Amino acid sequence: MFLYTLKRLGVGILVIIAASIILFAIMKMMPGDPIRMIADPRLPEEALDRLRERWGLNRPAHIQYLSWAGNLLRGDFGTSIVAGQSVRGLVMSRLPYTLGLAGISMVLRYLIAVPLGLIAAVHAGSAIDRGLVLSTTFLTLVPGFWLGIILMIVLAINLKLLPISGYQGPISLVLPLLTMVLPGIGGTLRVTRSEVLETVGEPYVTTAYAKGLGSRAVHVKHVLRNALIPVTVSFFLSLPWIISGSVIIENVFAWPGMGRLVWSSIQRQDYPVVQGVFIVITVLTVISNVIADVVSGLLDPRIRIEIEEASR
Repeated sequence: MFLYTLKRLGVGILVIIAASIILFAIMKMMPGDPIRMIADPRLPEEALDRLRERWGLNRPAHIQYLSWAGNLLRGDFGTSIVAGQSVRGLVMSRLPYTLGLAGISMVLRYLIAVPLGLIAAVHAGSAIDRGLVLSTTFLTLVPGFWLGIILMIVLAINLKLLPISGYQGPISLVLPLLTMVLPGIGGTLRVTRSEVLETVGEPYVTTAYAKGLGSRAVHVKHVLRNALIPVTVSFFLSLPWIISGSVIIENVFAWPGMGRLVWSSIQRQDYPVVQGVFIVITVLTVISNVIADVVSGLLDPRIRIEIEEASR
């Protein structure tokens, strides 16, 4: 298992390197000149050239990439062209807001969806099952920004129960969390329901009933315990998508996280900040995938045996 983890980390490092190259190339292909956006339009071309030289934008692209990558290895994400501040400081100041929002929304999603998935599976084919699946599927199809605006109009503007936007304490989390949690319940519910229905037919479940165990004990201790293996793995795999998908939600609610930071940086062509944010998201994605692989091996002996045999 240790060797497998090392291999996955090695692959993850290669993924980060490839992603950094692609990201840097995309930034270079974007139209516009960031220097012209921040400089006084009355400055002569010679002054603009001196600014480009100061920021290293006049060097060949591969030299710029190698310099940027070398600085990343030392923990230096560069300096914001627009704000003139450390990119690392800007990202780290926004990261707790994004991770807090994403982490709480993921926990709430699974705390709600897993029990509902078990209920739907236990009552498979009934009105309860159909009602849960249809209602959560409808929420999945609702665009996040549209749901956020509707919740904002109803709960914040009309009923005046919650702050409209920004961060004004823990209560400001309610609207963004509702917007992120509600559409995600359907997918987790369907995965849980499917796994529970598949597990119910296993021989050890029949044996548990034959021993005289009650329906509740069988469902919780035997069925749900084994059905949660893929659900647990999907938890870690979903985290990067939640973080990257929070860009729109953070902008709808003016949430001071990385999503809002990267959106404003793209508009102002602040390339160092955009690159810094996406590198952080890439690293989080790789870490989440490695954790998901390790957890799946620890939870499922069959997967662990296959991993150990492949590592020999």
